[in-house]
Amino acid sequence: MKLLRYAWAFPVTALGLLAALLTLGTGGEIERRQGTLEVHGGFARWFLRYLMGAQAMALGHVILGDAPWDLHAYRVHERVHVRQCEQWGPLFLPAYALASLWAWARGGHYYRDNWFEIGAQRAEWAERAERAAGTSPLPPS
Repeated sequence: MKLLRYAWAFPVTALGLLAALLTLGTGGEIERRQGTLEVHGGFARWFLRYLMGAQAMALGHVILGDAPWDLHAYRVHERVHVRQCEQWGPLFLPAYALASLWAWARGGHYYRDNWFEIGAQRAEWAERAERAAGTSPLPPS
């Protein structure tokens, strides 16, 4: 089943792998962590800062971060996007774009009101609450 999730998400992961290679080629770093590749620095930093205006972003099973602390800070949030990509597969990026357009067309914010982001934010808040209560089932980040 896990192999099927990786295969279904692979078209998006392929974009992430390209970004990872560019990141490595420009002085960035890469680490394998719990079924994903996390990359930061180099191309990832430039891409996130100047093209996306973000600190972290998931492309399939590759999570891009501006810096290691951004990967740590947004790990739970970005892993929700990894799971969303496993569900939506190659349709994830178009669906995400349509969700942004739909939010904007309804008078909302294209990012904050995107239902993919709402799901990731809820998971992040729940994890923070569980950690504060000492009941988190997740291993330390």
